[in-house]
Amino acid sequence: MPAPLRLIEGSPELPAEADAVIIGAGIVGSFAAYYLARHGLKVALVEKGVVGGEQSSRNWGWCRQQNRDFRELPLSTKSLDLWEQFSRDSGEDTGFRRCGLFYVSNDENELGTWARWGEFARTVGVASHMLSARDATDRAAFTGRSWRGGVFSPSDGTANPGLAAPAAAKALMKLGGTVHQGCAARGLETSGGGVSAVVTEKGVIRTKLAVMTGGAWASSFCHQLGVRFPQATVRQSIVAVATDGMALPDAFFSKSIAITRRGEGCHVLAISGRARVDPTAQFLRFSREFLPMFARRWRSLSPGGLQGLRSGHESLSRWALDQPTPMEAMRILDPKADESTVRLTRNRAAALVPMIGSAATLGSWAGFVDSTPDGVPTISDVPSVGGLIVAAGFSGHGFGIGPGSGRLISDIAAGTPPIVDPRPYSLSRFSGGEVQVAEF
Repeated sequence: MPAPLRLIEGSPELPAEADAVIIGAGIVGSFAAYYLARHGLKVALVEKGVVGGEQSSRNWGWCRQQNRDFRELPLSTKSLDLWEQFSRDSGEDTGFRRCGLFYVSNDENELGTWARWGEFARTVGVASHMLSARDATDRAAFTGRSWRGGVFSPSDGTANPGLAAPAAAKALMKLGGTVHQGCAARGLETSGGGVSAVVTEKGVIRTKLAVMTGGAWASSFCHQLGVRFPQATVRQSIVAVATDGMALPDAFFSKSIAITRRGEGCHVLAISGRARVDPTAQFLRFSREFLPMFARRWRSLSPGGLQGLRSGHESLSRWALDQPTPMEAMRILDPKADESTVRLTRNRAAALVPMIGSAATLGSWAGFVDSTPDGVPTISDVPSVGGLIVAAGFSGHGFGIGPGSGRLISDIAAGTPPIVDPRPYSLSRFSGGEVQVAEF
C-alpha cells in the first residue's frame, strides 16, 4: 500500500515563464518553492506524480538534531525553528511537535557513542541528555525491560510525512506560486551555458533558474545534462499498526526497533538502517564510490531484486525532450514492502513491547531512499550549467531538514546570506577523491 498522504489540488495552467522552476515536489522541493516565493520570486513547482508522493511521505517523520553528522547539525537546528515558524506564518498544518526523541540501549559502545556526541552537541548549544540505567528503564517501562542507559533530546520532534509536503505546496500557492502535478520535467533548455527553460510534458516554462529536487530521480536527470552526480538508492520498509489506547511514546529508538506516532491511534514501526539494495545500471556505475559506506553498513543491507531496475529511476539511458521519459512511465515510486522485513519488524516490536503483538496491522509500505557516498546531502549550484541547483541525496535525513534545506536553496538562488554554510553540501566535493562517510 502507499503511505497515507493528503492529496491537494494543483494549479490549472502551466505558466509560460517563471523566475524559478522547482522540479520535484517532495519535502525539499516544496519548501524550496515556498521560500523562493517568500523572496518575491514567481515560482512554478512541477511534479510528475503528486506532491509528497514518494519518500517524503514514506519516512519515519523524525525532525532531529540528536546524532546528526557535524556537517548536517547546523541545518538540523535551523530546520527545527523553521518547522515551528512555518506553521505560524502559513497557517498550514504539518503535524510538527517538539515531543522529544527517546533512545535506549544495552550496548556500552553505543552508549559511549551517544555520550561523545552529546559532548560535541553542548559545544554548539544543542541539548542532549544522557539517561542513567534507572532513568532509561523508568522512561521505557512500556518495554518491561531493564536498560543500561539512554539519551533524550527534548528539543527534537516529529512531523507528519503525510501532511508536510502538501502543506508547503499549499502555502506556496497562497503566495502566488503554482503547483503542477502529473507534469514531468523532461529536461532543460540552455543558452550561453545557462538555463533558459524547463521542458515539461505539458509545455515549456521559460526561466533562468531551475532547482532539481527529484530525490531518487536526480542523478539520472543530471546525466541528461552531462552532470555527474553520484547517487544510489536503497529500499526500506515500514509497518503501521493500530495503537489506540496504548501508552507508547511519540518517538522511541532501540537497536532492534524504532516506534513513531503517526496521527491518532497509529504508530509506525521500522528497523533502523535495514534495507534492500536493488541492483541497477546507475548503482554499478557509482559502486566504487559507495564501497566505504556499504562496507560500514553491510550488516543492515541485503541484496534486493528487480524493483529498482523496473522502476527506471536509476537509468543511464538518454531520453529525448519531445518523447515520454521514464518519469512518465513511473509516476510514483511505490515499491512493495519487503515481506521478510515486515515480518521481522512485527516480531521484533512484539518481543520488545508485548502490547504491540496484538495490535492490528494497518498497512505497510516501502520507499527508495536516495543517498550520496558520504551520507550528506548535496545542495549546490552546478558550475557547468548556470542557473541549475541540485538538492538531492539526503540519505534518509531529508524530511527532518526539509525546511532548512528549502531555505538554503532559496538563499543560494537569491544571492542572500545563507542560513548555514553551504560548503559541506557542494557537489564538487565528489570530484576530489575520498569523502568522509557520515558517522550517524
